[in-house]
Amino acid sequence: MIVVTGAAGFIGSCLLAQLNSRGRYDLIAVDHLSGDDDPKRKNLAGKRYQRYYDKAEYLKLLKRDLFDFDVECILHMGACSSTTLQDADYFEKNNFEYTCTVAQWALKNDARLIYASSAATYGNGELGYSDEESLIPTLKPLNLYGESKQKFDEWVLSQGLQGKMTGLKFFNVFGPNEYHKGDMKSVVSKAYDGVLSNGIMSLFKSYDPKYKDGEQMRDFIYVKDAVDVVMFFMDHPSINGIFNLGTGQARTWNDLAYALFSAVGRTVNIEYIPMPEILRGRYQYFTQADMSKLRKAGYAKAFTPLEDAVRDYCGYLSTSRCW
Repeated sequence: MIVVTGAAGFIGSCLLAQLNSRGRYDLIAVDHLSGDDDPKRKNLAGKRYQRYYDKAEYLKLLKRDLFDFDVECILHMGACSSTTLQDADYFEKNNFEYTCTVAQWALKNDARLIYASSAATYGNGELGYSDEESLIPTLKPLNLYGESKQKFDEWVLSQGLQGKMTGLKFFNVFGPNEYHKGDMKSVVSKAYDGVLSNGIMSLFKSYDPKYKDGEQMRDFIYVKDAVDVVMFFMDHPSINGIFNLGTGQARTWNDLAYALFSAVGRTVNIEYIPMPEILRGRYQYFTQADMSKLRKAGYAKAFTPLEDAVRDYCGYLSTSRCW
């Protein structure tokens, strides 16, 4: 069996889709749905899996050692990914303690664990974006979300477990199945309807003199590429450690905007709006994953160019399809 946590979420549901495309239906989906009208249910529609567990029930079974399935691999994507939420206790329980419980069960039951870390751990990038293990404890995240991911990475290293599981520092992932994420949706998802209806796209002004408006840079990675990397690690259980998961190429927000306007056949029209005060001191002006460690591990596939990825994604947005 393969367990996917966060299975109704963005990356988790895309993993279900990819596993199904491989003919894997021996899956256990774990998430928390708030009710029959929870929008995330759409991400589970059409997916095939054997069992669904609410997160609370799943955790209870793990803690009592009553989760008695023969599990090959746990793809642990379940977490709160809000970069603006200011609830330290929630991050401690939902991101750090939850992941510790999953990891301890995986170790005890000889199950492979692949878990989601984040590029938010790199903070303002003053120490660079290398995923070498000796540098990880020195990182200083800018928000509670990043701190929760950093705390678990440090726990893995402090326990000497980096050779027994895989952590993936996701950079700016975008693509189908993220519609439910509200303010945490990608800029492509947020801007798509407005570009079609009004022909205008909004980007944040820069408050760093080193970057012009819209020239702030991020390592954008298409979710289909991110899923391919997760599958690589699932297929190669002897390869473990903490790895960056980006493209290795930073692009500007203006590049992203131009790609979106081109994909939908509209003339470029960008407005630069004030950045909320809560973000200004915690904003990453530049991210670019050092991908050398992943390449040395044997992952050779090229990443989808930004323009091609945006065009493919717009095909989903135009029809409100999930992957």
